[in-house]
Amino acid sequence: MKYKNKNHTLEIFFRAMRGEDLSPAKLAESYEVSTRSITRYINEIKVFLAENKELVGHTEMEYFHASKSYRLILKEFFVDKELFAIAKVLLGVRAFSEEDISFLMEKLKRFVSVGDRKKLDEIIRREMCHYKPINHDCKNVINTLWQLIGSIYDKKEITINYYKVDRTLSERRIQPISLMFSEYYFYLIAYYPGAYVEPRYFRLDRIVDIVEHRRSFSTDHVPGFDEGALRARSQFMFFGKLRRIKFWYSGPSLQAVRDRLPTAKIIERKLECFLLEAEVYGDGIKMFLLSQGAWVKVIEPLDFVKEMKTEIERMQKMY
Repeated sequence: MKYKNKNHTLEIFFRAMRGEDLSPAKLAESYEVSTRSITRYINEIKVFLAENKELVGHTEMEYFHASKSYRLILKEFFVDKELFAIAKVLLGVRAFSEEDISFLMEKLKRFVSVGDRKKLDEIIRREMCHYKPINHDCKNVINTLWQLIGSIYDKKEITINYYKVDRTLSERRIQPISLMFSEYYFYLIAYYPGAYVEPRYFRLDRIVDIVEHRRSFSTDHVPGFDEGALRARSQFMFFGKLRRIKFWYSGPSLQAVRDRLPTAKIIERKLECFLLEAEVYGDGIKMFLLSQGAWVKVIEPLDFVKEMKTEIERMQKMY
């Protein structure tokens, strides 16, 4: 009987881990024991959780009077509403293969409470019917991502085989610095050894092979190197020099522009028109500002003003 009781305690614990609400009355009926015995099993679980906080974190069995049941509350883990938000983001970014996204969704569902599992199932089912991942050249996005994280953390030089935009396969020896996600794609930010003026960007899904070398590198000798600042200035994933630009903005959503340009500062205002200054790497900023149409007028630097005018003239000739 003692062995059987221990089995009951474990079964109840595993049911709680699956997110079930545990009604003592229903459990007593299911296991053909008294509610007093069920309460004893639950108290054993409570003692285990209290004595093993280093293992389970702040996890507790809480009693809910409305449903007259116990529920396992993982206070250091995600709650249902947070899991729903994560699921929606993962489905929306389209960065993972159908196989990987299905696997990730199934894992998330295991941690959603029983009451909300059907709701998440329905949301995932509808979105998975129309899920269209981007095309990948790499063997697996998640594995490639993790391999690059290791090289970045250990500061090891790597050689990558990489498909360029024109679909030619190239080989590059680089020093990986950071990883970013932007508009459906993961990007590897790296420098060529000895060339620390302009960071380079490589779309992770185009990397077909990675070789990690024994040679380590350091960024300590790079003047002003700051990974956080690099990420803030690298919003458009086009390599190029760092430059400070100024432009007037008269559109309806100043916040959207500032969200897109974390380094942007308002330095002057005239009625509903704002003069902004921002630091950015590369030429991607030109594409973004052109997409704002007549709401934007660039005034500095002069070479960038000329680039904008030339591009606008080319566009005008097409109509």
